[in-house]
Amino acid sequence: MSEIKSRDSWTGKWGFILACVGSAVGMGNIWLFPYRVGQFGGAAFIIAYIICVILIGFTGIVEEVSFGRAAGSGPIGAFGFACEKRGRRKLGEALGLIPTIASLGIAIGYSVVVGWILRYLIGAITGSALASENSGAYFGSLATHFGSIPWQLVGLAITFAVMAAGISTGIEKMNKVMMPIFYVLFIILAIRAIFLPGSIEGYKYLFVPRWEFLADPRTWVFALGQAFFSLSLGGSGTLVYGSYLSKKENVVSTARYTAIFDSIAAMLAALVVIPSVYALLGADAVGAGPPLMFITMVEVFKNMPVGRLFMIIFFLAVMFAALTSLVNLFESAVEALQNKLKFPRAKAVITIAVIAVAVGVCIEGIVGEWMDVVSIYANPLGAIIAAFLFFLVLGAAFAKEQIELGREKAVGGWVKPMGILFCVITVLVYILGIFFGGIG
Repeated sequence: MSEIKSRDSWTGKWGFILACVGSAVGMGNIWLFPYRVGQFGGAAFIIAYIICVILIGFTGIVEEVSFGRAAGSGPIGAFGFACEKRGRRKLGEALGLIPTIASLGIAIGYSVVVGWILRYLIGAITGSALASENSGAYFGSLATHFGSIPWQLVGLAITFAVMAAGISTGIEKMNKVMMPIFYVLFIILAIRAIFLPGSIEGYKYLFVPRWEFLADPRTWVFALGQAFFSLSLGGSGTLVYGSYLSKKENVVSTARYTAIFDSIAAMLAALVVIPSVYALLGADAVGAGPPLMFITMVEVFKNMPVGRLFMIIFFLAVMFAALTSLVNLFESAVEALQNKLKFPRAKAVITIAVIAVAVGVCIEGIVGEWMDVVSIYANPLGAIIAAFLFFLVLGAAFAKEQIELGREKAVGGWVKPMGILFCVITVLVYILGIFFGGIG
């Protein structure tokens, strides 16, 4: 533990909370959530999603933050710490490579998407994105081999510049600026949607439950996946952020705020997308699926008065959410190089940047397949291992002790049963993800 005394750290509770919110709020909230709402009965899906967040999301955040803080390390060190009591530290560190590499793999794929977002933001500013007659063809020109390399590199440059500055002076400050602006921009867009003629039907779809969808098992499966992946439960990013948290801070409180603000972001996205699409493109476009953000929403802005301004606002907010998530995804790998190989932070960041660029430019055009493999087979496996190590190997008594650090009151008797339930659900998420070809 002497190795971690000089670790950088968050300056306080809200710096950490905003960083966790920044890691959680991303494409899952803005891109995936609205079209899942469109696919599975509007308010019915929202009800199922909220239940899943309460049931497992909160427990997962508490577990990963507490685990990282207890070990003072990211996944490799934390998993080694958990296995050390059984004399198997090397095995634990080897297991820690799974979420570390999975997080890096997702980050590299995500960087391609960040490049698309940046190109759309510039296209909105110049007007070229709206001037295109075929929004599908405009997107298709980017989503191909070597279609957006310059934009991807710019996104990576911004990301690694922030990371090189450190935890408190880089990542924390970035989230303190970008996340409040994100919410303000989406509130502006949500207010604009209210005044679109015909948007009332979108609000009815959002808030009047179609109860038959709650009888469809797929609604619950995808709501579970939405809650799980949206909250960044992968045994990596949230865990490594927890390793920089003071033992004086209340983990339960910070987990609650993270889950609440992440859910608010998802609802804001739905309040922008669903009524706007209903008003300007009709009911059939609501369940557009994956094309929703880069094709359907562009068509919305083409038909919206002063659409260029609102498209700029939309993609600026999306870019902020994407960048804060990308920083979190890369952090596990950077921390691993610092902790295990004793790299200075700048050297660790440069090393990961070289890997990200080398691999990232090669997967343009197949980023969907790349992300499916990593998110279905690798990412949830890291969450499973982290949950089992924290709640079962280290044990409920240790987990309760770590969760109670920084609290004035005991947490009660929920730690053991909820820990066991969370372990079971992580396995279920893994199996369902493979069966359905991805659920989050």
